[in-house]
Amino acid sequence: MRIAADWKDYQIIDTSGGDKLERWGDILLVRPDPQIIWNTPKEHPAWRKANAYYVRSSTGGGHWEERHMPKQEWEIHYKGLTFLIRPTGFKHTGLFPEQAVNWDWMGEKIRRAERPISVLNLFAYTGGATLACAAAGAKVCHVDASKGMVSWARENAQRCGLTDKPVRWIVDDCRKFVEREIRRGNRYDAIVMDPPSYGRGPGGEVWKLEEQIYPLVELCTQVLSEQPLFFLLNSYTTGLPAAAMEYLLAVTVGRAHKGKVSSSEIGLPVEQSGCALPCGSTAIWEQMA
Repeated sequence: MRIAADWKDYQIIDTSGGDKLERWGDILLVRPDPQIIWNTPKEHPAWRKANAYYVRSSTGGGHWEERHMPKQEWEIHYKGLTFLIRPTGFKHTGLFPEQAVNWDWMGEKIRRAERPISVLNLFAYTGGATLACAAAGAKVCHVDASKGMVSWARENAQRCGLTDKPVRWIVDDCRKFVEREIRRGNRYDAIVMDPPSYGRGPGGEVWKLEEQIYPLVELCTQVLSEQPLFFLLNSYTTGLPAAAMEYLLAVTVGRAHKGKVSSSEIGLPVEQSGCALPCGSTAIWEQMA
């Protein structure tokens, strides 16, 4: 497992009974996580000091129960990046901290390429990967179907001082955008893909990961440049293991371009137990020197 262990402003303090206790800057949140199947004693005093709890509804969804929430949005920092945190009605906060391990990897890969790199970031959410790549010197195309998420990403870019970087901000269905890029003849040296398990596009298009990820990755091979640097694919779906995604990249990107394919779980350290909580999987195709 690759662990995002370099955070200062974020921490998983403890996990138990389907919940994780997190510190986001100076705010303590408790959020559910289906992978937390153990019921260890909640001995850490921070459990009783949480500013807000996310409570799931028996009919789906859920809501936040606040205790003493001093603010509704705030900043946290990771190395040179700044992110706006804002708890949403879907338990999310606008950031997946475990992805920091991929931000570091991509940034280093871009800096060491010693040539101009263009990156296509699909399902780009609030822009963690976009900002990491832009800060490393890449030209980035940021695509997400949600206008609100793209606006949030642009706000993050402003807070990072990266508004002068060459980033295109696109609100569109990812597949339709890639199809248009193929027709336009646009090509990218790197692709980042962080698809949800389920979602809808701006025109009501239904996205189901297991059904649509293979044809989309196959389609994306047509917008890769002649000398691509990397293709990074994330998944939070427990039914799609890292090895399956690695195989997927091997039979798509790997057949078109020589390189190395690898995969792993990614996770975050837990203070109380000293263990690491798995938070998803990443598969990577990369150009070899």
